[in-house]
Amino acid sequence: MLTGSAIERVVAAALDEDAPWGDITSEVLIPSDAVADAQLVARESGVFSGGEVFASAFEQLDPDARVELTVADGDAFAPGAQLARVTGRARAVLTAERVALNLTQRMCGVATLTSRYVAAVAGTGTRIADTRKTTPGLRALERHAVRCGGGHNHRFSLSDAVMAKDNHLAVIRERTGMTTTGALRQASAALPHTIHVEVEVDRLDQIDDALAAGVGTIMLDNFSLEDLRTGVVHIAGRAIVEASGGVTLDTVGDIASTGVDVISVGALTHSARAIDLGLDIEAS
Repeated sequence: MLTGSAIERVVAAALDEDAPWGDITSEVLIPSDAVADAQLVARESGVFSGGEVFASAFEQLDPDARVELTVADGDAFAPGAQLARVTGRARAVLTAERVALNLTQRMCGVATLTSRYVAAVAGTGTRIADTRKTTPGLRALERHAVRCGGGHNHRFSLSDAVMAKDNHLAVIRERTGMTTTGALRQASAALPHTIHVEVEVDRLDQIDDALAAGVGTIMLDNFSLEDLRTGVVHIAGRAIVEASGGVTLDTVGDIASTGVDVISVGALTHSARAIDLGLDIEAS
């Protein structure tokens, strides 16, 4: 869930970065009592995300600003659509404009790309999930945008779940001499029952070690389609099956057809292109 405190923190940092000692252009050109009316307009189609973030940029600089959202997060929009209206002190509107646009365009881009992945697996029952490959400092916003696009969130941070990847297992074998099964069983015994355990495997012959440890999810990393099908049949519902690695819009449908439960896609956040939006101030 995207909280108000997370929005306020990110937006405040962005405003401070963009105008650390004020907006000197607006201060020398715009009368202090001038009021501006503006529209947020789509220059291309997409899926909306970031309405509260957009509003926060103006409201932090002008508590009396009025921001009316004309679409909701998760709504699709067409080129030329009015997405929001802003009325407030002109100096504040002009100062907040770029921050509001940068963050909203980014979130709409993530939501739009996610919606395309979700559409590509429609009818399969497979979930599209994000990863931790997010922009530092913007994870809460980008994760919200994934949900707006119909996707699901993976663990939010390293503190949320156990996820034993190849490098973890390599260190375990090198430093402790324990087997994967033994290490995972030991870890599970020390964890609260509410903590989920996932293990990454990159070969079919590693699956049985993970199953023997009783983990909740097995990630099949960079498997061929044939090996994914074999892995799904072998696991046979004894764990959630996640596919990951090199997933694209061209391949995600075929991956979903193998019967995996989840496909995690780093591209949702690390490769999303910002959607072109504009803030048009109306002449009085």
